[in-house]
This record gives sequence, C-alpha cells and structure tokens, in this order.
Amino acid sequence: MSYDIATLLIRNLHDVFGEGDDARRRTVVDEIFTDDAMFCEPNGIYRGREEIARIAGVIRATHPSFRYTILRAPEVLHDQAGRVQWVSGAPGAPPAYAGTDFIVARNGKIAAIYLFFDEQLPASS
Repeated sequence: MSYDIATLLIRNLHDVFGEGDDARRRTVVDEIFTDDAMFCEPNGIYRGREEIARIAGVIRATHPSFRYTILRAPEVLHDQAGRVQWVSGAPGAPPAYAGTDFIVARNGKIAAIYLFFDEQLPASS
C-alpha cells in the first residue's frame, strides 16, 4: 500500500516516534517505510526498517509521557517530499522542544527522513 506525503509525515510523528508499544511501532514502520529507508538526526544515521523502529523506541523511552503537536499542516512538494513542524512536551505543559521532519518518498513510502531540532520554541499563547 502507498500513502500520500501528508499522511506519511503525520503517521511517522504519531504512530512511529509517538508510539510507546514496540509491536505497534514496528507494524507502522513496516507499512510506511521502504526496506532501505534512512533516518538522519543530529545524533546519528540509521538505515533500514529494523534500525528505524529500534531508534524510535529508544527516543520514545527518553520521554514516554510526551506528546507531539503539529504546528501547521504538512507541506508537500510534487508528491515526492514534504515537511512538518512540531513541538513535543508533557500534556498540559509548555513544549519542551520543537523540530521539523523532512521526508523523501518513493512509491508512497518514506525512503528518507531528516529530523532537525528547531532552536526556538514557538511563543506561548
């Protein structure tokens, strides 16, 4: 099955990096990532579905109560790439950090994802 870019961005954020259950996370990784997918973030580069599922679990374990909130609708370029900006933190508390995910898709699945942490948090309203 293939997915549109916006769906891939949202599912990656909530159902992979926001998922606390390893089995559910792995099922989604298998659904939305190519076999040879790559995840690049400030602390490393991870290749393949197994490594992506593993590191997503490691990252999730560092802040199990945090929730991701999308700041604006995902942006899509030519149905090939996209980005989404988000914040994360404990429910009811100000965001602890912010980031932007960029993906490159192939055949409706994530082939590469790049995570950039944003230096400035959005202003509280």
